[in-house]
Amino acid sequence: MKTRYWRLDARPQGNDFASALNLVEHDFGPCGDGEIVIDTRYLSMDAGTRMWMTERTDGYQPPLELGVPMSGLVMGPVLECRAEGFQEGDWVRAFGTWADFSCVDAVMSGAMVLDRDVGDMRDHLGPLGMNGWTALWGVETTGAAKPGENVLVSAAAGSTGLLACQIAQILGAEAYGIAGGPEKCALLKDQYGVVDAFDYRSDDLSGKLASIEGGIDVYFDNVGGAILEAVLDNMALYGRVAVCGLIAEYTDPARGGPANFDQILMKRLRVEGFFSPDFMANGPELTQRLKGWVAQGKLSLPFDVTPGLENTLDAYAKLFTGGNVGKVLVELEK
Repeated sequence: MKTRYWRLDARPQGNDFASALNLVEHDFGPCGDGEIVIDTRYLSMDAGTRMWMTERTDGYQPPLELGVPMSGLVMGPVLECRAEGFQEGDWVRAFGTWADFSCVDAVMSGAMVLDRDVGDMRDHLGPLGMNGWTALWGVETTGAAKPGENVLVSAAAGSTGLLACQIAQILGAEAYGIAGGPEKCALLKDQYGVVDAFDYRSDDLSGKLASIEGGIDVYFDNVGGAILEAVLDNMALYGRVAVCGLIAEYTDPARGGPANFDQILMKRLRVEGFFSPDFMANGPELTQRLKGWVAQGKLSLPFDVTPGLENTLDAYAKLFTGGNVGKVLVELEK
């Protein structure tokens, strides 16, 4: 059978993904022992995969080699199965490829059989998936947010950020957000109940963050760069910075620490990075808690859906240009 997939042929420069990835076709063979074939219905667009396209070797996993299919989180029914614990027709989520079909090792890809009884299967790529797990772990465990504390989230209108804002409130904290543009800031306040939202594109972000009474106890950082500097100016004593992502720095050759690094000492801050391997074993427990909040209407996420595998690069670019609210997905219509 024929299948299409996006092949990484060069290292992208900035957001010029079209010059680096090509949609190609090849013959799709049968799967081997321990493998399953996923009939992809949704591709998850995640900013962290941008670093996989670079030559950087200091990340949490090696860079992708050139000439290979682009990797990412996928969801769909099992078309063919040669792995224990799975059967044809099961809906699964796994790390596969940007393709019509993904043949994956069931164990190494982290494949999971999904609950078909949820109201919207897309939630398994949002509040009940890696974004939800990351938001909950980052706010509660890495950030150690306590009731009544001030929690600030950057990229707060994105998939993980929007969930982190809601989870902070569920845990009894006061949530604040940083987003790009007045429309996103208004949405955070009017629809998602954050105490205040700050436009990082406006002047003097540091001065505006100073309005948070008592300072910032927990900063959920998705961005790094200049925004992190503005936040460090306004952290409370003994505050915590949970570093989830560094969108501003993934491809910047002039990487460096914040100019006000001394604030970490002066304010006795704890700065800790975290990645998905840190909490993969806790996935079932995290999912159950998140599922309860979704069922109660306390946790939700809008979806920005682009139809067609051929339009994947347009969807992916939204993550780096601020063109989305909520979770970006590519839907393969079948």
